[in-house]
Amino acid sequence: MQKFYATGKRKTSAARVWVKEGEGEIKVNGKPVSDYFNGLETEILKILYPLKVVNLENKVDVIATVKGGGITGQAEAIRQGLSKALVEYDPNLKAKFKPLGLLSRDAREKERKKYGRRKARASFQWSKR
Repeated sequence: MQKFYATGKRKTSAARVWVKEGEGEIKVNGKPVSDYFNGLETEILKILYPLKVVNLENKVDVIATVKGGGITGQAEAIRQGLSKALVEYDPNLKAKFKPLGLLSRDAREKERKKYGRRKARASFQWSKR
């Protein structure tokens, strides 16, 4: 049985995703996806979206390891990695994923804190007197 691999990134999260033919089992860091994301439906739906677009929900197994970031960043990193792995699995799917933006990396990162300021742009409260 052949496995297809891809990497997905978002903010500070990085996900490694493997896809193989199976019954539709999705594991994240060794746990079922619903347990890993504590039943957060929106994050689970983000991950399942590429599979729903191409009707492969019950035809492939997904194994993902993800590090860094928060819940949303991890879910979106897995979604990008899964989309790229599915293109490795079947190159014809690229035409469906490309217009939906599932293959492109969201490059937005947190802006660094500047000196003399509270955060990147927020300043300390200023008093005239």
